[in-house]
Amino acid sequence: MARDDIEWRRENAEGERIEIKAHQVRQRWDFFWRPGRSFGWEPLETPLLEDWLEVLDGVERRVNRRQYPLDEPAKVRRQIRALFPKHQLDED
Repeated sequence: MARDDIEWRRENAEGERIEIKAHQVRQRWDFFWRPGRSFGWEPLETPLLEDWLEVLDGVERRVNRRQYPLDEPAKVRRQIRALFPKHQLDED
């Protein structure tokens, strides 16, 4: 795992556990998935809201450790609002 990657596990639509990671490249977040450690990472074309919320949580925790700038959670929130306009995010 790269230092700036955020990783977590969740179940896919078939109920199988998969690993997800998000990697930030400038202002863009790239998502990848794999079914287990022995497999390679594949691009995740359409991350779910659940995935974006994991990224937001990871960024917020890393801001406290000074690994991301203070305004980064607000940027991720804006991206979530743009992708999922019906979802209400809790504000700081």
